[in-house]
Amino acid sequence: MQRRDAIECWLTDMDGVLVHENQPIPGAAELLGHWEATGTPFLVLTNNSIFTPRDLSARLRQSGLKVPERAIWTSALATADFLASQKPGGSAFVIGEAGLTTALHEAGFIMTETEPDYVVVGETRNYSFEAITKAIRLIGGGARFIATNPDATGPSPEGPLPATGAISALITKATGMEPYVVGKPNPMMFRSALNRIGAHSHNTGMIGDRMDTDIVAGIEAGLHTVLVMTGISDQAEIEKYPFRPSEILGSVAELLPRAASGDAKAEKPNKDGNGGKGNQGGDTSR
Repeated sequence: MQRRDAIECWLTDMDGVLVHENQPIPGAAELLGHWEATGTPFLVLTNNSIFTPRDLSARLRQSGLKVPERAIWTSALATADFLASQKPGGSAFVIGEAGLTTALHEAGFIMTETEPDYVVVGETRNYSFEAITKAIRLIGGGARFIATNPDATGPSPEGPLPATGAISALITKATGMEPYVVGKPNPMMFRSALNRIGAHSHNTGMIGDRMDTDIVAGIEAGLHTVLVMTGISDQAEIEKYPFRPSEILGSVAELLPRAASGDAKAEKPNKDGNGGKGNQGGDTSR
C-alpha cells in the first residue's frame, strides 16, 4: 500500500468531496489551489455524462471552485476514449446530451440511426420512448450496447430521477443484452484518467465519498484510496464492505499541508449542506 507522502498525482470525485448541493466543502478550494500552485497533476472525475468539461468548470466556478476544463474527466469522455480505442472512426446511436455527443464527436465517431456499431446510453433530462425503442431494435440488429455509467437514479429538487442505469435495465430487459459500463466503478475510467495526465497507479491517489464506486474502483486500479466523510458514507456504511480504503478522513481539508489547512479545518462540515456529512445532492459520483 502506498504512503500518502509518495503520492504525486490525484484523482478526486466531485460531489460529496469538493461540493455538496452546489456549496464548496471546506478545504476544497484550498486543496485545488495547492495542487495548481505546486504543479501537482490532478483530475476531477464524475459519472455525470450530461455536461461537457467546459460546462462543469463553469458550474464549479459558480460554487467558488476553480477547476480548469483540462482537469475534468467525465464518464462521457472515458466512454469516447474507450470506444475510439476499440473502433476508430466508428459509428454510434446515442441516447444522451451534449457532454456525451460532443465527446464522441471529438473522438471521431459518426452519429447515426442506420446500422451503428454501438448503441451508447448516457444520462439525459428527457428520455424519449421513441429513442429507447430505436435503441432496442438496433441492439437486436447487432449493435453493441454501451452505457456511460451504472447509476440508476439522479437527484432533482423534487426527488430521484431515473438515470442511465435504470434506462439501461429497461433496454436489457427488452433485448436480453447487458451493456458494457465504462464509468465508475469500472477501473477502466480510472485507467483512462491516469493516461490522460500521464500518471501511474503506484504514485496516484483517489479521493471519494462512496465505498461502492470510488473506493472499490480505486483499489482495483491499484491506487492509494482516501474516503472522505462529507458525502454519503458513515461508519455503518463502511462496515458493510469487505474492503477498506487506505485512509478515512473527515474532509479534503485534512489533505492540505499543515500550514495551509488551519482556516479550512476551522469550519467543520455539517449536515445542513454546507459541505456537510450526510446525503450528497450531486450526481455525479456518482
